[in-house]
Amino acid sequence: MTERLPLFPLGTVLFPGMALSLRVFEDRYLALVRDLLDGPGPRRFGVVSIELGHEVGPGAALRLAEVGCVAELRDATIQPDGKYDVAAVGGRRFRMKGTDASRPYLRAEVEYLPEEEGADVDAAAVAALSAFRRYRRALAAAGAGVTDPTAPADRVRLSYEIAAAAVLDGHDKRRLLAAEDAAQRLRAARTMIRRETRLLRAFPALPGTAFLDGSFHPN
Repeated sequence: MTERLPLFPLGTVLFPGMALSLRVFEDRYLALVRDLLDGPGPRRFGVVSIELGHEVGPGAALRLAEVGCVAELRDATIQPDGKYDVAAVGGRRFRMKGTDASRPYLRAEVEYLPEEEGADVDAAAVAALSAFRRYRRALAAAGAGVTDPTAPADRVRLSYEIAAAAVLDGHDKRRLLAAEDAAQRLRAARTMIRRETRLLRAFPALPGTAFLDGSFHPN
């Protein structure tokens, strides 16, 4: 069974349970927010990560990730200049089945994805938490920090908290969002943050992802 959702492509990845704050200023997304506020609840839109392109401007997002996350609108405050400050929280994951460009903003037919723990999830959680704590210490030594997981006993929630907290590039974040289950996500996150920890120890002035995504320039 599918559902049609308005889409808000972003350069970042939204994970279930995580907070999202947006300053909405483009005409097409102002229309999206107004349509949500004028319509019946629940007020939801889909956040999909941009694989190729940019956030701002018609046609700027050239390729979108197949898997995204519902954003459940919690508050929308209009500013004197007509822009909106939007607060939302990540809900269910979905896979896009097709898009519709008949309105100023994209809409998509989406199929919701199941949330399962997966095989050997407890072992995966213990290993990922251990790696995350070492990563957090390496970040602290470099003058940065990440938020501790709040729900380690909830393996699905834990997998998303680690994925959201880690400083990773968009490709890695999209892989984690699309993981089949929590165990796979935790194992993948462990591999990624162990890599980041090694880079932090070698280059302690910066998070390791700055070297991996091309954003670091020596000049």
